[in-house]
Amino acid sequence: MNILILGSGGREHSLAWAVMQNPKCDRLIVAPGNAGIAQIAECAALDIENGGAVVSFAEENAIDFVVVGPEAPLASGVADRLREAGILVFGPSAEAARLEASKSFTKEICDAAGAPTAAYARFTEAGPARDYIREQGAPIVVKADGLAAGKGVIVAMDEATALEAVDDMFGGAFGGAGAEVVIEEFMEGEEASLFVLCDGQNILSVGTAQDHKRVGEGDTGLNTGGMGAYSPAPVLSAEIEARAMDEIVRPTMAEMARRGTPFQGVLYAGLMIRDGQPRLVEYNVRFGDPECQVLMMRLGGQALDLMHAAAEGRLGEARVNWADDHAMTVVMAAKGYPGSYEKGTEIKGLDDLPEDSRNMVFHAGTKAEGGAILANGGRVLNVTARGDTLQEARDRAYAMVKAVDWPGGFYRRDIGWRAL
Repeated sequence: MNILILGSGGREHSLAWAVMQNPKCDRLIVAPGNAGIAQIAECAALDIENGGAVVSFAEENAIDFVVVGPEAPLASGVADRLREAGILVFGPSAEAARLEASKSFTKEICDAAGAPTAAYARFTEAGPARDYIREQGAPIVVKADGLAAGKGVIVAMDEATALEAVDDMFGGAFGGAGAEVVIEEFMEGEEASLFVLCDGQNILSVGTAQDHKRVGEGDTGLNTGGMGAYSPAPVLSAEIEARAMDEIVRPTMAEMARRGTPFQGVLYAGLMIRDGQPRLVEYNVRFGDPECQVLMMRLGGQALDLMHAAAEGRLGEARVNWADDHAMTVVMAAKGYPGSYEKGTEIKGLDDLPEDSRNMVFHAGTKAEGGAILANGGRVLNVTARGDTLQEARDRAYAMVKAVDWPGGFYRRDIGWRAL
């Protein structure tokens, strides 16, 4: 198969790495890719949110299968355009992608499906939103309704922070994403992520993970796109996973199908777990980043077979072959992230690190220039390792982190602390 992956981050590097291990992959192109992806696959300059341009590129390059990495192309209908052109694609329609693109839509679906989630209210003006916060008190959660690159959620532990978040969102801090705001009950418990593949009808669980959203150790500081992850997540036991599937995921998928917008692709259910009861925090309609990196590390080449089965409507016959293993990824970010940070600092030492089925550095925000690898984003590297135990995976990952020579970067030293 000739395969095209859309995206340029660590998620897409890990997807490319897994796909390349499958003998069914004849040619792999990643658009636009990054410096790390360019070492294992072809990269192509392409506007991945322009459905027409993606279809033309796929036709010109005889692409058999397209995997959409990030949420923005899905929300803009790229998967729809590919399907209309008869090109096999892994990723939901724009209508189904509203499960991530609109927080209020997700709440509406949960209400209709009876899926347990936080109590909420939605607002299109700051005044009533501020009144609601004063009425409810803190802690409380304020969310920009639309896509905000993982940063449009403020978990406010005091009223002043919540009121400020409302003013920021309606003031344009998150662009159009904050034109509508959803305010939610603060849920206590432990958060974990469940990933399921869907083909519109059948559903298959493809793993659990726990992300570390806060920038600082001990889960302190600002929310980020994710500072590290590990898989599996012990808090998501087989029993709790079964409850989440029966009470949250299956009813949601059934409601989407009932509305004439069946979901095909990967659904990421962010769950809050307390006293054995999972409740939905949010849905994403693509692999999480950096959770994808630990899942791909564990799945390897079979990831392509599973995604292909989902795209062709064959999930009913698909099975996941899990090793009894663990994986961890540590994000190395540019100093200053998630605030302002410097681009263009040089990263050394990457060539000396192992690259195999148990050790990989996935590039998230890098570019190659004059033979050097430069930082080109906030989250820059995903240092990922696999082991027979989580402790072994952690030791491997941090040994690699310490070998990276990058004074312009920082990382959390406690990834996996809840499980360990």
